[in-house]
Amino acid sequence: MQERESRLADDALIAQCRAMEPVIRLAEPDDAASLSALKLATFRETFLEGGFAIPYPPDDLALFETETYGVDRIAREIADPVHATWIAERGGILLGYAHVGPCKLPHPDAAVEHGELYQLYLLRGAQGLGLGGRFMDVVLAHMDAVWPGPQWLGVWSGNDRAQAVYAKWGFTAAGTYKFPVGSWEDEELILRRG
Repeated sequence: MQERESRLADDALIAQCRAMEPVIRLAEPDDAASLSALKLATFRETFLEGGFAIPYPPDDLALFETETYGVDRIAREIADPVHATWIAERGGILLGYAHVGPCKLPHPDAAVEHGELYQLYLLRGAQGLGLGGRFMDVVLAHMDAVWPGPQWLGVWSGNDRAQAVYAKWGFTAAGTYKFPVGSWEDEELILRRG
């Protein structure tokens, strides 16, 4: 199979293709390298560079990024039939993604028979294009079909904007947990819908 020509977008490339309507589609095996780069870039934009500036210890951060966003890990996620990952692209440039699977949150009411939105991120330059709502439509329809019952997600406790977005889609606070980034622990909220 030929390697997909998708490239990670930067603000200049996004500006060049603003006139084209972004497409949301399921990730394919050939997307693994591009999606790996996109996931790493959106994580850094959100939590490090110009984002929340969380002071993760460098060694913990390096290990987390390698284990979480490495190409092999992303390829396994794409290939796993119980997971689904959608990407938004325009002109062959990746702008954002959403990833779902069976619930793994540490909550007494959560079960693997429920769906969880693991990640939904957009590059900063792609925010405001309506992609978040489009992703949520796709994600919630998929979870309704595959995992009837409650739907779950975890969100960093300091990300008020994301919490407000999820509240608009019917998610409410159900608990908290610690999300490890190496030895560092982020305080996360557990949100539930249904």
